[in-house]
Amino acid sequence: DTFHIIDADILKAMPRHAVLINIARGDVVDEAALVAALEEGRIGGAGLDVYEFEPDVPDALTAMENVTLLPHLGTSCHEVRVGMGLMAVDNLIAWAEAKKLPNAVS
Repeated sequence: DTFHIIDADILKAMPRHAVLINIARGDVVDEAALVAALEEGRIGGAGLDVYEFEPDVPDALTAMENVTLLPHLGTSCHEVRVGMGLMAVDNLIAWAEAKKLPNAVS
């Protein structure tokens, strides 16, 4: 389970110059803890392409100079989309042949 795997304790363990980047899933990061860490200067900044309560983004994050926000477009390029399609095909072929799925997630 990756829900809030980046929480207040993890953020406290990061060096003050650290920049948290999340391009995975929004709820991987405890957004309230992230806002607090940024407001208190415990980390240097953040770059986010996904959000815990997407499409809503906390107002505090939009106002911070040390935060870069993207509109969930991390996979929006031809090469990545082709790769995603090929990965799906590889998994379907493995499933049809009763083989181990190359990208299984438990």
